[in-house]
Amino acid sequence: MASPTTDRINALISTHDVVLFMKGQPAAPQCGFSGAVVQILSRLEIPFHSVDVLADPQIREGIKSFSNWPTIPQLFLKGEFVGGCDIVREMAASGELTAMLADKGITAGAL
Repeated sequence: MASPTTDRINALISTHDVVLFMKGQPAAPQCGFSGAVVQILSRLEIPFHSVDVLADPQIREGIKSFSNWPTIPQLFLKGEFVGGCDIVREMAASGELTAMLADKGITAGAL
């Protein structure tokens, strides 16, 4: 049976096309890795929903179990876990992130 935290995470990633679990808010990231992913999404003009894991310890720990990924930030596209900062950075540099966004029907400026 899913925990209430897992249910909340599922609700977030199924409600929003692009979800970034991060430390802080997009306008004021609380770590450089979160800030780097915000910059990448902003540069691509991709609107996203952010979740400040520092404001919610249950989500902070729960997302790590949910994705089986130990670090924050974590990016989800249409419910699919993409990765953390290094993976998102590499995908952005290679063009793979733009291709994945297009494959999923996520376009710049679209919500």
